[in-house]
Formats: sequence, structure tokens, C-alpha cells
Amino acid sequence: MASSNNHNKSSSLSSTSSYGPQLAVKFARRTSSGRVVSLSRDDDLDLSSEYNEPNDYVNYTVQMPPTPDNMPNSTQSNPPHHQRNDTADSLNRPNGGRGDDHNLDAATKVMSKFPENDPFYGHMDEKSIDFTGIDIPLPLFVYLSREKRPGYDHNKKAGAMNAIVRASAILSNGPFILNLDCDHYIYNSLALHEGMCFMMDRGGDRICYIQFPQRFEGIDPSDRYANHNTVFFDGNMRALDGLQGPVCVGTGCLFRRFALYVFHPPRANEYAGLFGQIKYPAPHIQAQSDDDEEQPLNVHPDPNLPKTFGNSAMFSDSIPICEFQARPLMDHKSVKNGRPPGALLAPRPPLDAPTIAEAVGYEDKTEWGSRIGWIYGSVTEDVVTGYRMHNRGWRFVYCITKQDAYRGTTPINLTDRLHQVLRWATGSVEIFFSRNNPFLATTRLKFLQRIAYMNVGIYPFTSIFLVLYCFLPAFSLFSGHFIVETLNITFLSYLFIITICITLLSLLEVKWSGIALEEWWRNEQFWVIGGSSAHLAAVLQGLLKVIAGIEISFTLISKSTAEYEDDIYADLYVVKWTSLFIMPLTIMVINVVALVLDFSRTMYSVIPQWNKFFG
Repeated sequence: MASSNNHNKSSSLSSTSSYGPQLAVKFARRTSSGRVVSLSRDDDLDLSSEYNEPNDYVNYTVQMPPTPDNMPNSTQSNPPHHQRNDTADSLNRPNGGRGDDHNLDAATKVMSKFPENDPFYGHMDEKSIDFTGIDIPLPLFVYLSREKRPGYDHNKKAGAMNAIVRASAILSNGPFILNLDCDHYIYNSLALHEGMCFMMDRGGDRICYIQFPQRFEGIDPSDRYANHNTVFFDGNMRALDGLQGPVCVGTGCLFRRFALYVFHPPRANEYAGLFGQIKYPAPHIQAQSDDDEEQPLNVHPDPNLPKTFGNSAMFSDSIPICEFQARPLMDHKSVKNGRPPGALLAPRPPLDAPTIAEAVGYEDKTEWGSRIGWIYGSVTEDVVTGYRMHNRGWRFVYCITKQDAYRGTTPINLTDRLHQVLRWATGSVEIFFSRNNPFLATTRLKFLQRIAYMNVGIYPFTSIFLVLYCFLPAFSLFSGHFIVETLNITFLSYLFIITICITLLSLLEVKWSGIALEEWWRNEQFWVIGGSSAHLAAVLQGLLKVIAGIEISFTLISKSTAEYEDDIYADLYVVKWTSLFIMPLTIMVINVVALVLDFSRTMYSVIPQWNKFFG
């Protein structure tokens, strides 16, 4: 019972039902003329006689007629309103005075009830929007704030993802998990549907995750720092989709929950030969799938659950359920490892168990972070996690929707952009010096897929050769000797062939992927900028971590937060000093000094030899 200004009145309407009475709060407002206007659904109820005191707001509590649980009230149309101030009423009603509030009442009941398998259909009496015969349940939304304590390593994003995997397994146990960064949002509401179609289709039980391309907003029109990264997302990732799938880049990725629990796919292949052209089924994977057919779904195949998954019995019980829910429908004879229609198990009600599963000490003496879930020990935990799944024989799919699936923001300032590239490159160096090196991969990884992962770990080391190449002109000008003593026909032929091959390869990539020539050129420009600064620093940091055990901490990358159109690119021109500028500035200064000195030496010589100056 609510009260306002020590003034409260109530009345009750007696009614009996097996469902019990339901209470609702009625609100009224006294206007400047002294008349009371109802702000509740029953606007035909005249409340003027109930109040005698000059209060502005009065709460009026009644007992509503009982209705079945999780069902909207079947009410009739309201009669004409008498003595009603339409202007004041429309300004104070939640929906602006348009239509009835029956839909709001029904939605409130759905939100307050935990989701069930039984559909919740709209009523024909809901007149503002016709939901007749439409299943209108609202999804369960839970905000998880995990425990953090001094002395415990929370493992940053990877630890947060593992905590939410365990908590969501107890709350809803959905078979699929969407990973989005805090600066991304869903732009295409059908993206999840398109991703699930791959996994629920015939043969989709072998697919581990669906990776969507990253699209960004708030980038300057010229994209001078290659923030869109179209060469990678529209070129490299699409090419990898023709092998065993793209690498996992984190945000915009739809995972199969069961695959995160370090289980193997129902069917896997092993590859042999120089280029992996020989394919045969993995024998122990086939034996495992045969045993699963004889085992009940509610019995987990691993008897040593606490050591592997932790001490939560509810979480352990959810593992076979999520595997069964993610199977494709057995609606065709060609479907293998499917489930019959209508055989989904009921979701588990929410209890206090999720708080135990996300506790700070839950992962102690378990395999979380080492084999299960997101893998710890690297700043690029997404790539490592995807590599582990690839290594077990899972397939990945790269899904490019007609309309962007997800959009996010990215740093447009050069300093912030270089720090972002430094983080990615450091993670690649960590992968190269760890047991996740693709040289140590299993035979379930194709040769070309292995080469792709090798490129992920090796590309920062190209900065060493790039920096040496940038210093070559200055070295030639200082010493007076070119890298090639004489420009003979053999050298020029080799140079011409290499140039033609690189040009044709670039044109082929641009034509095949549909990348604009300007985007490709911006990507090449920033590769030189990042290669001579962030990539070289990443190699040094990676070596320090491997040799000396020195951990490098990274600062959070600031994103553009301009709210007005005039300020949207203001951060682009802000100069922020960073140590990553030292090497590019050194290269520029040394080359300029060498050019000036050699020009002066040639000009003031007795016999100027300009042919040597121009090479």
C-alpha cells in the first residue's frame, strides 16, 4: 500500500480464484482547479469524491480481479470519459495518452517472469498493437558484475568471459554465445539469425563459431590511419573462409557454447601430405561420437568434473544440455548427430548458483583458462582461443551480411591507433613464443591453415627488415656506395620481374575482394607507419617477456566521444606524444640529414658527379 503526504486510502474488490488475487497501484493527480485526474488504466473511475485534502498527488490502491499467471487481463473497452482534462491526462500518461495500456501491463508480467518453453501469445483485446497469435516473450537480461579481490588475478577480458559463460550456463544455458565489445552494438537484428542458420543447418554441428566482420563509425572520410582495415576483413578473412575458416578476432563472434568446454566436434578430419591434400577421419573422434550415441544425455562423459570444470554441480549438469540444444534438427535423413523437433530441454530456473560460479576463487585447481573457455596468458586471447578450437578439428565460418551485422567505434588519433596496433602485435609475438605456435599444431589443421596462423605470429618480425630498409638510403648517401655496385641488365631484370609480380598480386587482391584502390593504398601507408613503430616495439616487449619475464601493461585505448557534428573529427588532429614516435622520427631525421649532406658534398666538389647522387 503506497502513501503520499500522509494521505492514503484504499478499497478492495473481493474475488476468489485458484490463482489468488493480484494487486495493482492506482495513481491520481489533483489539478490546479481542484479536480482529481486518474493516471491509471481505469480512466473511467471518478476519484474526485475520495479526496478532500489539497494534496498535489494521491496514491489510490485497489485489488485487481484475479487472472491466470503470466496472462494479460481480458478487459472491455472503456466507456466515454466524463469530466476529463484530456490535455493534462495525455501529458502525464506513460504513453502520451495514445491508446490503452494493456500491452504495457502484459509486457510487465512477461518481464517479471522467468522465461519458459511454453509460448506466451498476445490477446485480441490489446488494441494499440495487434499481437493476436504472436509469441511475445521477452528475453532474460542479466548484468553480471564478477568478484575481484587483491591478490587474485582476474585475467582481464578472458576472465570476464569465462565468468559469464559459467553464470549464463546456470541461468539460461543458451547453446550459442555472442561476444561483443563494450564499444560495439547490434546494427542488423537478423545477424544472429543468419549466424545460427550455419550452425543449425546440415553439417553445422562441426561449426564452432561464426565470425562477422568489424565495421566502424566516426572515422574520417579519407581513413588516413586505415581504421576500417578492409584489406584484412574483406580480403584476408574471406580468403581464409575457403580453408577451415577465419581466425577469431573477438568482437562480433557467435560461439557454440559446447565447443568452449574443450570438447571435440562430432566429426573431425586429419590431413596429410605436403599441402594437406590427403584427408581421412580422425579415429578417436569417431570412436567418441559412437560412444555418445549409447550414453544418456544427462550423463556427462567426463567423470573427473570438479578438476576440469569446478565444483558447481548445476554448471556440470548444464553441459550435456547445451550440447543437445545446439544440434541441428533431424528433419532429413542426411542429418547426422541431430535432435528430433520439439525435444529441447527446459531451461533451469535462476538460483544463487551463478554467484558461486563467478566467484574469484572458483577457477583454482581447474582447467579454466588453460584448456577450457577463453585461454589466459596472452593479450590476444581471442586468437589463441580460436586456434585451440581449430586445433581440435572444429570448422569456422566467416559471415558477411548484406547489411552490417555489428558496428563499433575505433580510435582515430594516431597515438591511440598505434597503441591499438601495439597490443595486437604483442599478442602475436606471445603466440609465436608459446606452445600455441602453429608449428606445434595437430594434423587436424590443414597446411594452408597452418600457414595462416604462422603469419599471425610472424608478421611483427617483418618490422626488423622494414626498419633496415628505411635506413638503406641514408647509409648509401653517407658512405657513397649503393647496395648494388653496378646497375647491369641482370639486376634490372630481377627488379622488373619482382615489381610486376607484386603489382599483379595487389591488383588481383583489390579486384577479388572489392576493396577500393584508396583503401588499399591507405592500408599500405599505415603498414609502413605501424611496422616502423608499433610492430618493432612489440617484438622487443615480447622478447622481454619471454627472456626476462617482464610483463608489459597496456593502457586503455580512448575512443572518439564527440557528441556534435562539429567535434566528430576533433580528436584526429590532437598531438599526443608517445615513445612509439621515436623510431619513425629517427628514420626521417637521419634520411633528411644524409640527403642534405650528400647534396652539399656533390655541389661543392671539384667535379660534381650528379649521377652518383641520384643513384
